[in-house]
Amino acid sequence: MVTPNSNTALRQYQQIDAQSAAAFASPHRLIQMLMEGALESLSKAKGHIQRGEVAAQGEQIGRAISIIGGLREGLNLEAGGDLAANLDALYDYMQRRLLEANLKTNESIVDEVIERLRTIKEAWDAIGETPAAGSAPSIPDAPA
Repeated sequence: MVTPNSNTALRQYQQIDAQSAAAFASPHRLIQMLMEGALESLSKAKGHIQRGEVAAQGEQIGRAISIIGGLREGLNLEAGGDLAANLDALYDYMQRRLLEANLKTNESIVDEVIERLRTIKEAWDAIGETPAAGSAPSIPDAPA
């Protein structure tokens, strides 16, 4: 008799759920999801550091570095002006700090990156969804 591994099933369900959410998400929501994923990985990395689980720590920090790299790749440096350039520099800094945190098994560096990324995410969340460029806001018909 085969018994299902509930942890494996849960992970598969979560992966499918995340893929479905990403497939139908707006660009704004995709950025939020990337930031949430990076923060989750960094939180897990801290736990691994505290428990001395070096391999798992490296895996989670590597995942966060990749996600931050994805955020960098999504920047439009030509049209984004100073804001995009500043975010690019900040993301680069975070990636380098995470490499250092992994090399030195340093929880305080992970905390520093978490705080910086959380600040960016809070600002991103605050702007909310914006209408697509060039689309006019919907205006209800005037009463007759």
